[in-house]
Amino acid sequence: MLIDFFSAVGDVLSSESTYINGALFAALLAFAATGEWVAERSGTLNISVEGMLLSGAFAGALGYHLADSVVVGLVFGAFGGLIISVVQAQMSHRLTADQFVVGLTLNILVVGLTGFLDREIDPRADYASEVEIPILVDIPLFGQALFGEPWPFYLLYGLVPLSWWLVYRTRWGLELRAAGENPQSADVSGIDVNLRRRQSIYYAGLTSGLGGAYFLFARLATFDDSVIGGQGFIAIAAVIFGGWTLWGTMGGCVLFAGALSFQLSLQGLGYDLNTELLQALPYLVTIGAMAIFAKRVRPPAALAQPFIRGLK
Repeated sequence: MLIDFFSAVGDVLSSESTYINGALFAALLAFAATGEWVAERSGTLNISVEGMLLSGAFAGALGYHLADSVVVGLVFGAFGGLIISVVQAQMSHRLTADQFVVGLTLNILVVGLTGFLDREIDPRADYASEVEIPILVDIPLFGQALFGEPWPFYLLYGLVPLSWWLVYRTRWGLELRAAGENPQSADVSGIDVNLRRRQSIYYAGLTSGLGGAYFLFARLATFDDSVIGGQGFIAIAAVIFGGWTLWGTMGGCVLFAGALSFQLSLQGLGYDLNTELLQALPYLVTIGAMAIFAKRVRPPAALAQPFIRGLK
């Protein structure tokens, strides 16, 4: 039995499809987790990222349906996520409603609303064209996964460094981090804490919506209200796993996506293993990683704490 298990692991790790699927899911998580990282650095725990991803996927399909263009679909997807983020931001940081309740409510609302609109409109979509980078695409195992993907995948190569630069190399990023660490002191310094927090959620909405649209055009080419399947919550876990650092967050995305790809590859290679256990594997890895690392990292001091001027 043990020999069979190690044989299965060896077959999975030597299969190019494992790395291709891993890159696909890691990119989905990275789009969402990058924006979520920015939001959490400002002190907001953005639970509605799942709804942002799903609305982005639906809006992407709608955009393609109207214009027959992947580019338009991606723009629609980004704005689909932005719409959800506006509601989250206004409820959480203008009306000071509970961030968790607002986020969970929006997630449920988006599932029902997109399911209804999908049946009414039935938007069509298509796959984005693949772009191969010469020489690099020929690297064994990893080449196709990193340098032979649908073209929206390569947006990540600019988005991740851009997000780091915004947070660590701009005045806006400095004020945003101050809002997440010590909002009272930031307020005394003249920073509009809740405005910075709302702006960070808008950023998360744009990146998550873009991620949902990317996933639609890279993997499915058709919308279904189960397309995201909890990946938004895993993106949140990746931020926590990464210790609220961007590069640690990307590492979490790769780890969790690798677990999901491992499960799919085992099934694809025909190994007769417990189906329910395989389906639970990515979430077991997520829970295990959280249990190990959650107590070893320090979150922003004011994370998930509403800011009301004059209250300490």
